[in-house]
Amino acid sequence: MTIPIATYVTAPWRTSSHSTGGNECVEVAQAREGCLIRDSTQPDGARLAVSGQAWAAFTSRVRDHRAIA
Repeated sequence: MTIPIATYVTAPWRTSSHSTGGNECVEVAQAREGCLIRDSTQPDGARLAVSGQAWAAFTSRVRDHRAIA
């Protein structure tokens, strides 16, 4: 499903502070009901929508170096 981005994004797209500065990054933007994730090489391409709770769980596991199930 394609989401009209102007309707849902509530904060600018951003990349991780650990990004190498190249254009091969994953970007995330805050949305009304969670987060949107996209490939920085295709900013007009597909976006993945996840709940705020799912994004928080994912980033917590990454920060703690735990396996993502």
